[in-house]
Amino acid sequence: MRPGNNRRNWPSASLEKALFASGIQSVAGIDEAGRGSWAGPVVAAAIILPLRTREDISQLSGVRDSKLMTPRQRETWAEKLRSLCLTHGIGLASSREIDEIGIVPATRVAMMRACQQLGQTPEHLVIDYMLLPELALPQTTLAHGDAHVTSIAAASILAKVTRDNIMVGLDEEYPGYGFAQHKGYGTKLHRTCLMSKGPCPIHRQSYAPVRDSS
Repeated sequence: MRPGNNRRNWPSASLEKALFASGIQSVAGIDEAGRGSWAGPVVAAAIILPLRTREDISQLSGVRDSKLMTPRQRETWAEKLRSLCLTHGIGLASSREIDEIGIVPATRVAMMRACQQLGQTPEHLVIDYMLLPELALPQTTLAHGDAHVTSIAAASILAKVTRDNIMVGLDEEYPGYGFAQHKGYGTKLHRTCLMSKGPCPIHRQSYAPVRDSS
């Protein structure tokens, strides 16, 4: 099932409501953070939200694509989402796994691990860009799902906040690369540090900018 792509900044719960109307009882939104990073894990989040009443939806009306939020907004909403959701799960795939199997399979692994951490089994998955053929569950995937679907936007926030916090911690373990600032992405600062220091153990060795700095 692949809904059309009518990109907008504010997601809605219309897809979830349509699934509920078809008889589905629980829907999990799934998204990831860190696919394009040069270092650190790819992190996925899965979340099941209460979206059946106007009050439920109203409580989540500020949820947006994490890329459109400030760090403070993301942190605030991550805390709210953990409190409001029915259940959520986080899954990671390490930089070594990314090098071994590739970023797309590693992203699927992280998403499946996130699903395995849910406190209940959802009846339907709504996923940004991906399908998870290894999971025997009905699934809907769409481009820019974090901009369209409340559950996916919520997952994007949890994934981004979790990954950013991981990278801040890794900055202390591997100082001098600026991980707390750029979170492993390909900034000018990161490139400069790579060229002067060479890659560290959390860099993705299969990525050309990292490989070329060795």
